[in-house]
Amino acid sequence: MSHINDDLAAWLDARADEMAELVMQLVAIDTENPPGRGLRECGAVLHAAMARLDLAPELIELGDDACIVRGSAGAGERLVYFHGHFDVVPAQSRDQFLPRRERGRIVGRGTADMKGGLVSMLYGAAAARELGLLAGTRIVLHLVCDEETGSAVGSGHLRDAGLIDPNAVAMLTAEPTGGVVWNGCRGAITLRVSVPGREAHVGYANTGVNAFEQMVRVAQPLTALAHELFERDSMLIVGGTASAGSNFNVVPGSATFSVDRRFNPDEDLDEEVDRLTRTIDAAGVDAAVEVLQRAPSASTAPSHPAALALTRVVTEVEGTAPVVELCPGVLETRWYAAAGIPAFAYGAGRLDVSHGPDEYIDEAAMRRCAAVYARFAENGTSA
Repeated sequence: MSHINDDLAAWLDARADEMAELVMQLVAIDTENPPGRGLRECGAVLHAAMARLDLAPELIELGDDACIVRGSAGAGERLVYFHGHFDVVPAQSRDQFLPRRERGRIVGRGTADMKGGLVSMLYGAAAARELGLLAGTRIVLHLVCDEETGSAVGSGHLRDAGLIDPNAVAMLTAEPTGGVVWNGCRGAITLRVSVPGREAHVGYANTGVNAFEQMVRVAQPLTALAHELFERDSMLIVGGTASAGSNFNVVPGSATFSVDRRFNPDEDLDEEVDRLTRTIDAAGVDAAVEVLQRAPSASTAPSHPAALALTRVVTEVEGTAPVVELCPGVLETRWYAAAGIPAFAYGAGRLDVSHGPDEYIDEAAMRRCAAVYARFAENGTSA
C-alpha cells in the first residue's frame, strides 16, 4: 500500500509547478457569479488542460456564457464521478484576480472554492490512469459554471440530459472541506418576497401606503421562526438582501426582501416550503412570493462501503482518520444523491477562508488531495 502512495506522491510532486500554474491561470479569469461572466473563457482553459492530460475533454455550451466541461479517464464498467464548479462568488477587491504564489500557498479568489480543487481532480484522474490504478474503473469529470447561484443550468442540464448515470458507484466533489469528509448537506429554499405600496410625497405621506411598513409586518414572524429554528440547529436568514422605495422623501411604493432557509436531512423540503408560505400568508399582507431555489438535502450513511473506502484512503494518504460530518450548507452532491449515487465532498481548501478577502489554498494539501482522488477512484466501493 505504501509504495502506491509513494508513487502517487512522486508523480504529483513532479508536477507541483504545473499544478500551481494552472490554478493561477484559472484564478486570473474573473468568473464572478453573480453576474456570471468569464465562464466560457474559463471553460476553454479547463478544456485545454484536460486535453494536455489526455482526459478526453468535451465542452458543452448552454447559451449566454454558460457551459459545462466534461472529461474522462479509464474505460472500466465501474463509474466514479468527479464533480466541481469554476464560478466564484464576487470578490472584495479586483486584486483577488491577480493570484499570488507565496510560502507554499496560492492566494486569490476561487483558490479554495474551488479552482484549486478542480486542479486536484484533474491531476488525480490523470495520475490514476498513468499509474495503472483504474483497472475496471472509469472516472467521469463534470465541471459546471453556476454552483454559486444554485446550479440549475449546469447540474440541471447534466440531470435532464441523462448524463448522471444512476449506476455509478460514487461521486466526489472538491468543495473546501479542509480535510473533513462531508457525507451530507442541508437542503436550500430561497424566496424573494415582494410587497406593494403606494407612493406619495412626504408632505402627503398619510395618503400613501408604505411598502416598507408592510414588509416589516411580513418579516417579523419570519424572524421569530428563524430564532425558533436556531434552537434546533436549523437555519433561516431573513433579509439577506432587501430594498424599498426610491428616495427618502417619498413613501415607498414597493419593497422586497429575501428569505433563505437551510434545512437538515431529517426535515422535508415540501413541508419547509409550506411552513414558510404559511408564515408569510399569516401576516395578512398582499405579498408576492417567488421561489428562487428549491433544493433537497442529501446524505450518505457513514457506514456505506463508499464512505468507509473514502475514510480509509484519506487515512492512508494523510496519516490520520478524517472527521465525517454534515456540511453546514448545500452541496452539488444532491444532484447525484437524488439518483441514488453515494456522494461526498472532500477538498484541500478551507471553508473558513473561502469567499473571504484572503482566500488561499495550500499547495501540498492540494497534491495530497489529488492522491486521495486517485486512490478513491481505484477502490471507491471497497470497505
